[in-house]
Amino acid sequence: MRITIMTLFPEFFDSFRTTSIIKKAIEKGHVELECVDYRQYTLDKHNHVDDTPCGGGVGMLLMVQPIVDCLKAVRQENSHVILLTPQGKTFHQKMAHEYVRNYEHLILICGHYEGFDERIRDYVDEEVSMGDFVLTGGEIGAMTISDAIIRLLDGVITKESHEDDSFENGLLEYPQYTRPIEYDGKKVPEILLSGHHENIRKWRLKESLRKTYIKRPDLLEKRAFTKEEKQFLSEIIEEIEKK
Repeated sequence: MRITIMTLFPEFFDSFRTTSIIKKAIEKGHVELECVDYRQYTLDKHNHVDDTPCGGGVGMLLMVQPIVDCLKAVRQENSHVILLTPQGKTFHQKMAHEYVRNYEHLILICGHYEGFDERIRDYVDEEVSMGDFVLTGGEIGAMTISDAIIRLLDGVITKESHEDDSFENGLLEYPQYTRPIEYDGKKVPEILLSGHHENIRKWRLKESLRKTYIKRPDLLEKRAFTKEEKQFLSEIIEEIEKK
């Protein structure tokens, strides 16, 4: 996969590209990650990429010309263009899987200042947000999307390493423990030390449901529960009500 990030601050991604799993993924050829400074495409004699809003208003807006010209230079026939904006749909794990499955080249456009010239939206395929908040620019969002996608690519990490992650199966991840077995009076649940794989599987599923029910009940609203999950959830609700 190839990921192109259009930004005013390519240096923002220097440590991202040269650290940990992302670095290894790039070195092994699983992903090509490039950052393009769209300031290089401005036709303004002072090298500006922003201007004041027509009709008045606070702040500066990114001009359409530098971004569209940059986009034309990096866009390919199979490219999927994403504009990072608070007005877009909220990014989630399912989208990360869809990007990996459906696209060979993603282009992420990072905004800055007060916003975009509205006409820029006519040149993109999708608008994506990180959530109901506003960041200084789209760079952190682009990094987040890239990270979520790259770790799903074949060969980057083992499939088993992300299959039980939160949101992978629509639930939050079950509790995890490691040594020491006891610390400050707090012990690892005995079932995890039993070696009984089926009982451990059931415990993990139930605790995953418990965490989701308590912390993110919205994730359960449209879930198609298995018979086993229904039983566990009924037990969880009964246990909570008894407290």
